[in-house]
Amino acid sequence: MGQVCRTPEWQALNEQWQEQAGITLRQRFTADPQRAERYRLHQAGILLDYSKNRIDDQTLALLLRLARAVDLEGWIERMFSGQTINTTEERAVLHTALRNRTRQPVWHNQHNVMPQIHQVLAQMADFVTRVRTGQWRGHTGQPIHHIINIGIGGSDLGPRMVCQALTPYHHPHLQTHFISNIDSSHLHQTLKHCTPANTLFIIASKTFTTQETLTNAHAARHWLITALGDETAVAHHFVAISTNSQRVTAFGIDPANQFRFWDWVGGRYSLWSAIGLPIALTIGMEHFEQLLTGAHTMDQHFRTAPLEQNMPVILALLGIWYTNFGNATSHAILPYDQNLRSLPAYLQQTDMESNGKRVTRTGELVEYTTGPILWGAAGTDGQHAFYQLIHQGTHLIPCDFIIAANSHNPLGNQHQMLLANCLAQSEALMRGKNHQEARQELEEQGIRGAALEALLPHKIFPGNVPSNTLMIDRLTPQRLGALLALYEHKIFVQGIIWQINSFDQWGVELGKQLAGVILPELLEQQSHTEHDSSTQGLITAWHQLRE
Repeated sequence: MGQVCRTPEWQALNEQWQEQAGITLRQRFTADPQRAERYRLHQAGILLDYSKNRIDDQTLALLLRLARAVDLEGWIERMFSGQTINTTEERAVLHTALRNRTRQPVWHNQHNVMPQIHQVLAQMADFVTRVRTGQWRGHTGQPIHHIINIGIGGSDLGPRMVCQALTPYHHPHLQTHFISNIDSSHLHQTLKHCTPANTLFIIASKTFTTQETLTNAHAARHWLITALGDETAVAHHFVAISTNSQRVTAFGIDPANQFRFWDWVGGRYSLWSAIGLPIALTIGMEHFEQLLTGAHTMDQHFRTAPLEQNMPVILALLGIWYTNFGNATSHAILPYDQNLRSLPAYLQQTDMESNGKRVTRTGELVEYTTGPILWGAAGTDGQHAFYQLIHQGTHLIPCDFIIAANSHNPLGNQHQMLLANCLAQSEALMRGKNHQEARQELEEQGIRGAALEALLPHKIFPGNVPSNTLMIDRLTPQRLGALLALYEHKIFVQGIIWQINSFDQWGVELGKQLAGVILPELLEQQSHTEHDSSTQGLITAWHQLRE
């Protein structure tokens, strides 16, 4: 087929948006008392209420027709069956195999990948047990109290977010830290809280060549050796997650402490692999496996459920509806859970690195919008920061509200207050406050005449802002696994509809290449390359300030 925007299914949705533009969400709820029951799904321990969306049955039918026009069901099976769907890198996409909790084989190039996955999981389980029980000892014979993960991108964002989200499951005597930024302040401020004799470093780099990660790793190595006075200490305080055995060994890490993963594991989909070692160390292997189980449950639902009842598919199609037909350029992730405060940043990479593409799988420039801007923050902090723009600004910003029914840390009625705020915000965005309601409210406050008329426009809320609410019983490893898999599959579905490759990330390369050119010029105080006048001027100014 040609570009998806030229299909009759796409054109029908364009017409549908125009026809539905005058119908508000408030009107839809008034006209259909059963709306909330009809637009609700419950899978893998997640309740999805998508009734506060600008849709009706016809809209959903047209969106599903679009999904079938691009052969979504076929693409889902291609991914799960290990076909090479990452065509620009000639790789399969099998992160789902990492959390396969059945005895069923998963094939890649005519080989069952499950035995090697189980082998790494067993290696992780043994290592985690030794560290958590104090059997693993540092160079001076002391147990480990600090774990420092050194990585970047998918080797940092996912594990860091999960460890933070699952704080109630942490080992009482282990503190986990994450270093990603090449800014030396990140490393320095972390190390000053640690003692070398009790610190274990995890170097997470598939190739063991990532500049930021290896720079921080060598600085950490120097810190350790300086403190303990012996290079052989490295083998007792460093492990690696990598495919490059030669470089790992040259660094001083015992090959027995190298944890492997495979080229069919994309960085932003890798927390389920050995990249999740800091998670397993922090919350225990049993809980790490529960995380995998939750994701697997969502995988099975995504693979087998009809599109009409498929939670990732429904979420994805709603996003398509607003991005491509409602001209929404961003999407807000609003977790009402302090432990999920890093979820928006994690999903920024997962979504924006996946679907921030301008060409189709065949290399054509797309003729439509792809990849919304994802952003957000934990409630209720966000309410006092950016909700003003969502309520009364000029942008259409669909929102996802995420809440747990039960808190790990109940205190008085604070969790009920949190839940009340979450539900109130989604209701307020849907209902708004019209001219008549705002006028009546001001009159009841005793405001009259010119003062009322001057204030009235500022008190009106347009409403009609769409949102989804995702509710779980409690933030457990299993529920978190299902939630993360839900968003992974949503992103995949949108990429298929947009006809793009969601599994490469060539856009990160150019800046790295130019940094490699500029770094020697900063170190040598002379330029070997002709830069634009701005870049050259900034390099010169930096040298002058340094002098």
